[in-house]
Amino acid sequence: MDTPRVGIPDRLARRMTMAEQHEYLRARFTRRGLLRAGAATGALAGTGLLTAGAGAAVARQAGPTPAPTAPSPTLITAPATGRVDGSLVAPFGRHLAFGADPRTQMRISWQVPFAVRRPFVRVGPKPWELDRRIPAEVRTLHTPPLSKKLPAVDQVFLHAALDGLVPGQTYYYGVGHDGFDPADARHLGTVGSFRTAPAHPEKFVFTAFGDQGVSYHALANDQLILGQNPAFHLHAGDICYADDSGAGKPGDVYDARVWDQFLAQTESVAARVPWMVTTGNHDMEAWYSPNGYGGQSARWTLPDNGFDPRHSPGVYSFVHGNVGVVALDANDVSYEITANTGYSGGRQTRWLERRLRELRERDDIDFIVVFFHHCAFSTTKGHASDGGVRDVWVPLFEKYTVDLVVNGHNHVYERTDAVRHRRVQRKVPLGGTTDPVRDGIVYVTAGGAGKSLYDFPVPDSYEGHVHDLESVSSYYWRKGKEKVTEQVEWSRVRYTGYSFLAVECEPGPRPRMRVTALAESGARIDHFDIVRSEEDRRNRTR
Repeated sequence: MDTPRVGIPDRLARRMTMAEQHEYLRARFTRRGLLRAGAATGALAGTGLLTAGAGAAVARQAGPTPAPTAPSPTLITAPATGRVDGSLVAPFGRHLAFGADPRTQMRISWQVPFAVRRPFVRVGPKPWELDRRIPAEVRTLHTPPLSKKLPAVDQVFLHAALDGLVPGQTYYYGVGHDGFDPADARHLGTVGSFRTAPAHPEKFVFTAFGDQGVSYHALANDQLILGQNPAFHLHAGDICYADDSGAGKPGDVYDARVWDQFLAQTESVAARVPWMVTTGNHDMEAWYSPNGYGGQSARWTLPDNGFDPRHSPGVYSFVHGNVGVVALDANDVSYEITANTGYSGGRQTRWLERRLRELRERDDIDFIVVFFHHCAFSTTKGHASDGGVRDVWVPLFEKYTVDLVVNGHNHVYERTDAVRHRRVQRKVPLGGTTDPVRDGIVYVTAGGAGKSLYDFPVPDSYEGHVHDLESVSSYYWRKGKEKVTEQVEWSRVRYTGYSFLAVECEPGPRPRMRVTALAESGARIDHFDIVRSEEDRRNRTR
């Protein structure tokens, strides 16, 4: 396969950071892009298909510019016939996300195959009363032909911010543009709905997994997730696998069209359930920005309360009911895949500590859930455990008694006993109960969302097929990309199959999270409870 690595000595390519790869790709493709844009500008001038963002791109391309740190707007080319009739352009790939306050904010994103005029969202209390009309922001994205087997791709993503919503309220919405109005009777079938978070804690369910991609197994998991009626869904990185290598090297090639397939695949869930993502190693795409997340910034609108929301969109937090959720970018601390290791200069970790402290000091929050990609504790033959996560973040999780950590990266289901200081403090068998203050933290690897599966060095052990072991031989990644063997006692449940996590959260004097893992068949493979004692609540409210 032809790759953008041509001309780079192997020894240099092996240690190029994501920022250095971005600079190289921009230098290689910029002149080609300028020639393409110049030829296209005249062809589009009379079609009315230059969006505001595209026009700005033409102006910026007139002279030399520094490499951008956010996705670069570009021209959206029209079909050979010229003008596109908006009534023939159907929106697709709708996906919701919370704003910083899920009680009052929702973000709606979608895609169109061609540039459209005046895109918008309609919102209302009934499907037939979509009276509120909100203009949409246009974000365009250009991907050059990174391989001889791939074409150049231009994509149009649309985003609308809904603020001032009523907590605990069901809203209906439709997306459209000139020529396609969701309020028109012909398009009522495209109307979706969502519910804002409640003003006060109440019982709810959320779901989670990582490493989905595009496949029949991914579709099967999505339909089961929808049946859980979740308040939101957490996707712990490696989202669509446009970059199927994920090595974080100049030889990585990504097909932007796979994102279209993924967003269409997940629409049945994400159009009504906020789909909250963070970044994995397969989500670093160097062409778009120095840290590789420019494409994600174009496709997603996520809470903007992280340490650097413009350049690191997968780092943020939100509160739903009695649960605080924190999303992290583990590429920043990984010892295994180092293209982005240290890119934040420690700012993400300092933000994490501030945020955990703030959440733990709130008397209305019982549980803290953290999700990110690389595993602190896993025993698969694929990636096992990342020592960078253990060294940098696990001490903070323990300091602020995080209740549940959800990872992907390893394409299996695995969870630990209650762990503190890398040792088992309390065994948590199937159906068991643990108190994080007393016992430590349970770490869950939920990486069986849809991509090809990994395996374990020992037999599976899950509900109906229990095979408990005193210890498992595994390894972790040490600084310097070194594999270090270890004998671990914390691997409690292992399942080599497609699956996802469903967590039922209950407030009250003795708050509880009921954690369940389901296979794509619907069979339960694991379940356990996490509780917070009344004494803990009293101590935190003094």
